[in-house]
Amino acid sequence: MFAGSSGFTKRRNSGSGEIQTGKYASSKRARTNAQIDEYEESPFHESSEKDRYLITYADLITLLLGLFILLYTASNLDIQKYEKMLSAFGNVFGTETAKIKIDAIPEKVISTPLDKLKNDITQLIAETDTKSIRMEENERGITIHILEDIVFPSGSAELKPTSKFVLKKVADIIKKLPNDIRVEGHTDNIPISSAAFPSNWHLSVARALNTAYYLIKDEGVNPDKVSIVGYAEYKPIELNDTPYGRASNRRVDIVIIK
Repeated sequence: MFAGSSGFTKRRNSGSGEIQTGKYASSKRARTNAQIDEYEESPFHESSEKDRYLITYADLITLLLGLFILLYTASNLDIQKYEKMLSAFGNVFGTETAKIKIDAIPEKVISTPLDKLKNDITQLIAETDTKSIRMEENERGITIHILEDIVFPSGSAELKPTSKFVLKKVADIIKKLPNDIRVEGHTDNIPISSAAFPSNWHLSVARALNTAYYLIKDEGVNPDKVSIVGYAEYKPIELNDTPYGRASNRRVDIVIIK
């Protein structure tokens, strides 16, 4: 028989008497919820939700790594291995002869300034259609041999009018280059003795000087890059025992120094 409620939940102990086991259930639940909310909102407690960005970040890094691996693989594509792989897949799926053909990527033609220079000189030789202009490449650089019959009268250091066409073409090539230019005068081994040129040394230096001065003054070649030297008969390119050899040795060399 119930005589009323005192607001407590009671039960009998197996020992003796009665004990208090709880208060209002609704009040207890309210306090528990408040404690949970306070725990979650406290700035001193980390929430697992705040670390979820690490998962997204890790996924992004993984995808980027995969992308770079694919790009590297594509840049080092081996055609033969590619076709073997396709053939193996064809065997598995019943299409042994089916292959996807891809064209090999052509290698890039790398045109260096040196290659362009040699090409320009070759075109100049073709345009003049003469054997009196020659090109040579050695450890010093690229040398343009211009023989006497184009640039000078015999025994003279005065430029021929016809030589200026060739020298203008040469100037158009060399004045765009950063390389130093050396103009060298040469003669054959037949001695010369005149009022203007007491020796082949004087003649070779005068020819180099007049050629260099024309390139600088009339064609705009940078004088800071130009030097001159005379070798007389001591740097032949042919033997001096034939008319052809002596004619080849009477020349002016324009050296593009490496």
